[in-house]
Amino acid sequence: METTSSHRQSHVEKVDLEGLTAAYIMTKRCFDFTASLVGLLLLSGVFLVIALLIKLDDPHGKVFYSQTRLGKDGQSFQMWKFRSMITGADKMVEKLLRKNEVEGAMFKIKDDPRITRVGRFIRKYSLDELPQLYNVLRGDMSLVGPRPPLPREVVDYTSYDRQRLSVTPGVTGLWQISGRNDLGFSEMVALDIKYINHACVSQDIKILLKTVIVVIHPSGAY
Repeated sequence: METTSSHRQSHVEKVDLEGLTAAYIMTKRCFDFTASLVGLLLLSGVFLVIALLIKLDDPHGKVFYSQTRLGKDGQSFQMWKFRSMITGADKMVEKLLRKNEVEGAMFKIKDDPRITRVGRFIRKYSLDELPQLYNVLRGDMSLVGPRPPLPREVVDYTSYDRQRLSVTPGVTGLWQISGRNDLGFSEMVALDIKYINHACVSQDIKILLKTVIVVIHPSGAY
């Protein structure tokens, strides 16, 4: 694995944080706060409908699901989502690891047996991610940035991979609009570093607009 990582590192640019100016960071945070607050208010009806569908599908399960993720500089926080899997899904991970379809420090299965009927639909259109607007409002996350990894995934990170933790994680990013689960872990890291090194307001806006298109016409989401 170390050989593979070293080979990858020699071909991909490394993080340069000089472009993350105080003005950009402040503008980004103000936009995140305002957009997430407005989004939570406008989408309250959608939240209600999704909650009802989840309850109808599984009356005894919870509507929301929280999971410990690592954000900027490896700081842990609780990330919120609409529950799309059966109760106790986390306990089944070890048994399913051999079926992992993504190379590297990431776990994904296209036909994951833990996903519920409603869960499959809301995951396809990324509706399960909507509660993360609350994380954005709190400042745990940004609208745009690298996806926050699980602690068990970061254990396998090389020092090169950990560079993606240099900034606040996002709800969407270059990975989501460039193929998502069709891409491997190494491609995701490369895209995250590319995003960080070219961070600017115009890039964030472009990613958000392309995310809307990807949500309407999903590809590589499961």
